[in-house]
Amino acid sequence: MSKLRSFFDITSYGIYKHWDEHEKALPKIKTFTTDIPAELDIEFGFIINCKKAKGKKLTYCIYHPDIPDDKGNIMPPFEGEVYVDNNDWDFYLGDTIWPPLENKVGDWRMVIELDGKILAEKTFSVLLEHGDGEIQFWKRRGY
Repeated sequence: MSKLRSFFDITSYGIYKHWDEHEKALPKIKTFTTDIPAELDIEFGFIINCKKAKGKKLTYCIYHPDIPDDKGNIMPPFEGEVYVDNNDWDFYLGDTIWPPLENKVGDWRMVIELDGKILAEKTFSVLLEHGDGEIQFWKRRGY
């Protein structure tokens, strides 16, 4: 008898439309990118699709730049776990930027693991100055 093998794949990453974690629907992608402008409440991260993995426990972690808490202590990475709900399941791992913007700049590494093995990871660079992308360039030039 063969063992069923699970599959995990990042289906989208970048900037998303606003997401409410209490909603069943996942956020919709706005822009595929790993460069994130430092703007209040911008939503960024990635969606992973899990196939043939129902019931498996995934752990996730968001390593952010050295962001101080209200007392000036560096905040630990944000960690959690989630169980795969069915055999074709999507999971969103993401974050937003909150004030002040200046201490959110830097690399934010997001990781999803299963039994200590990395299944998916992305590093997003939060930037205070974000250059125009190709779309804005062509719109501005009138092409």
